[in-house]
Amino acid sequence: MNRRNMMKGMSTLMVLTSFAMIASVVSAQGDVETATAHWDAQKLGAGLALGLCGIGTGMSQGPIGAAAVGMISEDSSKFVSGLIFTALPETIVLFGFLALFLL
Repeated sequence: MNRRNMMKGMSTLMVLTSFAMIASVVSAQGDVETATAHWDAQKLGAGLALGLCGIGTGMSQGPIGAAAVGMISEDSSKFVSGLIFTALPETIVLFGFLALFLL
């Protein structure tokens, strides 16, 4: 891994950590106005969870799909393994849907 990719990963991690810290500050006080604000924050958190899971899946599908196509073009008997490796990152989106329905 080169230095540029490591810096991108670290900056992404810092952004996600700041999102988590901001989301943890939001709390309901009990009256109607803050309860609706809390509900809106839950919707925002669920949308962020699903959106970021989709982005992560999309970013991982590209290199994996390219490698799977290369593997299958060299040896066609490896189609099932290429299909499994291509489908594995799609399970990340299921975690986003889980967070969406739990919130």
